[in-house]
Amino acid sequence: MSSVLAACSICSALAASALPALVMSKGYRIEEVPELLLVVEDKVKGYRKTKEDVLLLKKLKAWNDIKKAYASQQMRAGKGKMRNRCHIQRRGPCIIYNEDSGIIKAFRNIPGIALLNVSKLNIPKLAPGGHVGHFCNWTESAFRKLDDLYGTWHKAASLKSNYNLPMHKMLNTDFSRILKSPVIQRALQAPSTKIHRRVLKKNPES
Repeated sequence: MSSVLAACSICSALAASALPALVMSKGYRIEEVPELLLVVEDKVKGYRKTKEDVLLLKKLKAWNDIKKAYASQQMRAGKGKMRNRCHIQRRGPCIIYNEDSGIIKAFRNIPGIALLNVSKLNIPKLAPGGHVGHFCNWTESAFRKLDDLYGTWHKAASLKSNYNLPMHKMLNTDFSRILKSPVIQRALQAPSTKIHRRVLKKNPES
């Protein structure tokens, strides 16, 4: 995969993580979450105790998703049990940070949590199994760094060489509404109701 295509895929996965309907369709419990995307202050990355992060997740109403990860722990089927991977569980929220000031040690004991540096974003973490719509939580500095990493539609990225966000190919993506619009309907030909039947020639040489 080329670097341009990889960056475009990451941008698409990030955009999908901001759609509540798409995130809920993947099974994440975000009914009580105040908003998506969730951006918290930078003092969170300085937390060194797991109990501080537990209180934070409960305050953000994201603890329901962690409880679902707790309840999903089960024994793996097959020979993986003999290869030191006997337990499986579903994925929980993804915490995206800019600098590690103890955030990894504080969050690593909470089941289902995925920690990701904003400078090392990748598709397996943002779209597990190739399905976009991961529940992502951001620190403020990590969210601000996105413009420097991937740029905008009007400004190139400063941390990449001449890269801008991909533009939309269609302004209106409701294709069925476009086809039913009066402008398109006037340009279309009326459906033909005449039935053309072929005549079978009895003499194939004629």
